[in-house]
Amino acid sequence: MYLNAKVFFTNLILSLIGVVMILVAIFGFNFSDGWTFLFPLPAYSAGLYGKTGALLFLFGMLVLGIGYLVMYFYLAARLTKEYGGLHKTLGWDYIFGRKEGYGPPPATVATTMVIITNSIAILAGAFVLVASILNIINPAITIDPMLAKHLTYAFGHIFANCTIYMAVIAVYEILSKYTGRPWKSNKAFLIAWNASTIFTLMIYTHHLLMDFAVPKWMLIIGQVLSYANGLPVMVVTAYGALMIVFRSAIKWNFASTMMFLSMLGWVAGAVPAIIDATIVVNHVMHNTKWVPGHFHTYMGMGVIAMIFGFMYYFNNTEGTQTQNSLDKFSIFTYFIFFTGLTGSFLYAGKISAPRRWAEHLPQWTASDQVGALCGIFIIAASLIFTIRFMAGLKAVGKQDKTEILKSAS
Repeated sequence: MYLNAKVFFTNLILSLIGVVMILVAIFGFNFSDGWTFLFPLPAYSAGLYGKTGALLFLFGMLVLGIGYLVMYFYLAARLTKEYGGLHKTLGWDYIFGRKEGYGPPPATVATTMVIITNSIAILAGAFVLVASILNIINPAITIDPMLAKHLTYAFGHIFANCTIYMAVIAVYEILSKYTGRPWKSNKAFLIAWNASTIFTLMIYTHHLLMDFAVPKWMLIIGQVLSYANGLPVMVVTAYGALMIVFRSAIKWNFASTMMFLSMLGWVAGAVPAIIDATIVVNHVMHNTKWVPGHFHTYMGMGVIAMIFGFMYYFNNTEGTQTQNSLDKFSIFTYFIFFTGLTGSFLYAGKISAPRRWAEHLPQWTASDQVGALCGIFIIAASLIFTIRFMAGLKAVGKQDKTEILKSAS
C-alpha cells in the first residue's frame, strides 16, 4: 500500500506550526501550562498575563491535533479501501473463525488501533480546547470542570500510550528484517491488540483516583483496566521479540540492538505504572516523582530507543552508514544512565519527593543530583546518535544521486 507524501507533509507542517505557537505562548507571553490544560485554568492565566499567550497555546494544541487527524483519517480511508473495513484490519475475520491462517501484518493492526484510539482522544481534547478558547473570549461560555478534566486526561493519556503503539511498528518490521523471520499476526496477537484498543480508551481514569467526586465504579474500572492493559500487547510483543530473535543468527548492530533493548524499556516502565494504578498506592504516590519515573522509563528507554533505532536503520539501508565503536559506546551509555535517571525518579517517589515542585527539601536533593548527572550522559549519547544520523543523511543523498545518474546513463 503506497502512502501519500502530501498528507504526511501536511501533518509535518501543521505540527511545526502548532509547536511554534506553543513555544511563542510560553516564552513570549509567559503562559504556563502543559497538556493538562485543565479548565478553567487557561482563563485564569489569561487574566494574569493577557489573552494572547493563552489563546496561542490553545490554538497551537488545536492545530497539532488537526495535523494528526488529517493523517489518521487518510490512513483509515486507505486501510478501509485495502482491506474492506477497520474491523478487518484488526483481524476480526481471523479471531471469529471466518478465515484461517494469519491476520493482516502487525504494522496494519497496530496502525488501526492507533487510528481508532487516538482519533477519539484528539476529538476529546479538541472539545475542551474549543470550550477554553470560547471561555477566554466570552467568560459567559463555560463547561463543567469535571467533564473537562475527564476529557483532558483521556486526551493526554491515550495520546501518550499511542506513541508507544505506533513506534512499536518499527520493532515488528526491523527485527523481522534482521532475523529473516516474518512477524505473524496469530490469533493471540490479534486478540491482544483488540483488547488494548478497548482498554486504552478507559485507563485514563487512574489519573483521577484521588478525585472524590468521580463515581467509584469508574475508578474501579480504571484500576482493573490499567492492570489489564499492561499485559496483552506488551506481553505478545516482548515475547514475540524474544521468540523471533531466539536462535535466529541475527546480525546485531545499532538498529537491531536498540529495537531489542526498547522492549526491556517498555516492560520495565509498565511495572511501576501498574503499581501506581492501584488505588491505595495511587493516593500516596501519584503526585510524587514515582510517576515521571515510570513515564521516562517506557518513553526514554522504549519509544525514543525505537526512534533512534529506526533512524540508524534508515541511514543503513538507504545510505552507506555502518556501525562503529562510538555507536556501541553510545548505546551502552544511553541505557546505563537512563536506568540511573529513572531509578533516581522512582527512588525519589519512594521517599515521597513531590513532582512539579520548583524547590526540594534537603533530604530529596541527593536523588535530584544523581538524576542530573545521569541526564548529562544521556544528552551526550543522544547528541552522538543525532550527529551520526545527520552525517548519514548526506550519504543517503549521495547514494540517491548516484542511482539517478546510473539510471540516466
